[in-house]
Amino acid sequence: MPKLRGEAFWRETLRSAHYVVAPMVDQSELAWRLLSRRHGAQLCYTPMLHAQVFLRDANYRRENLYDEACPEDRPLIVQFCANDPDVFVQAALLAQDYCDAIDLNLGCPQMIAKRGHYGAFLQEEWDLLQRMILLANEKLSVPITCKIRVFREIDKTVKYAQMLEKAGCQLLTVHGRTKEQKGPLAGVASWEHIQAVRLQVYQQLREELAKVKTLEGIVDVNRELKLRCQEEIANQKEGEKPKEGLPFFHWICQPYIRPGPKERCKENGANEKGARGKRALEEEEDGNAELLSKNKQKKKLRNPNKSFDPSLKPKYAKCDQCGNPKGNKCVFNMCRGCCKKSAFKATADCPGHGLLFKTKYEKSLSWQSSQRVIQNPEVSRRGDVDVGETAVLKEAGASAV
Repeated sequence: MPKLRGEAFWRETLRSAHYVVAPMVDQSELAWRLLSRRHGAQLCYTPMLHAQVFLRDANYRRENLYDEACPEDRPLIVQFCANDPDVFVQAALLAQDYCDAIDLNLGCPQMIAKRGHYGAFLQEEWDLLQRMILLANEKLSVPITCKIRVFREIDKTVKYAQMLEKAGCQLLTVHGRTKEQKGPLAGVASWEHIQAVRLQVYQQLREELAKVKTLEGIVDVNRELKLRCQEEIANQKEGEKPKEGLPFFHWICQPYIRPGPKERCKENGANEKGARGKRALEEEEDGNAELLSKNKQKKKLRNPNKSFDPSLKPKYAKCDQCGNPKGNKCVFNMCRGCCKKSAFKATADCPGHGLLFKTKYEKSLSWQSSQRVIQNPEVSRRGDVDVGETAVLKEAGASAV
């Protein structure tokens, strides 16, 4: 039977275990594992075994693994500590028939691990770890897994996990503490580090998608992603709920409902009075700096004496049509926009807004008449005589009356 990898290994061999008993020194022997399984544990680890001792001492092998083998104690992962690729692989070959996977402990922070040069004190030796995982992945008939501790930097932790994954690690356990966090200095685990590593699911496909330059490459990545999702759907158990807080599983398009203004105010911790939307002129926010816009806060920093208190602002008369502030010297008692429309329709002037439609119209008529005089002087003289005669006739008529 071919060696299962990745998601298939987790689903089929480890049976999608959700309740796991972690390895504990001098505690995780067979009796404890069977008791844990009786109370719901789905996956167990052996105590950490020293690869060098396991390889050379037959009694050590018999007492810690061979004599404890039983069908009820599966799935089971055997954990080793090691710092030599050949020793690690030879010890794992002796144990692979009694377990479902081999785990390399890279998370032990104790002083004995420092003296023996294994556990978390190997996390800076990436070349050595890569050779160990590559060789184990090549020689063993069962998958290789790892347990690690994090670095202080999240980016370095993610690269560390990616290196182990590329070397052949099929399952990675992340302890969200650094190797210095132990005993009274243990502190709180960093879930940010764990989440950053967890989000690397399908990271390889993302990297391939970023590198492709042809339509065929995009189709290949899409096909691989589709196959992975179909595999997850096929292995999905009835009643299983989506992870990461999603309403549906990640292969289903997630719904999005745009929140209304009141809901957004509640999310941002603001009350209804603090909501800033379209408002009338008189509904300005008060002088509280928490409710000021960013632009006004910058003005406040430049001029600390500046006040945005609406009671100190002058009250403006409203436009007769739209309600915006009207011009103080407007002939029509309107704002500039409404005044411009009214003055244009009525061919009138508004000196207050600098709108001179009537004046400009009269000037254009005057200019047009002067152009006609220049072009036809005889007609203009005749027109002057006619105008003079008409004026004399009007005066005569008036005197007669």
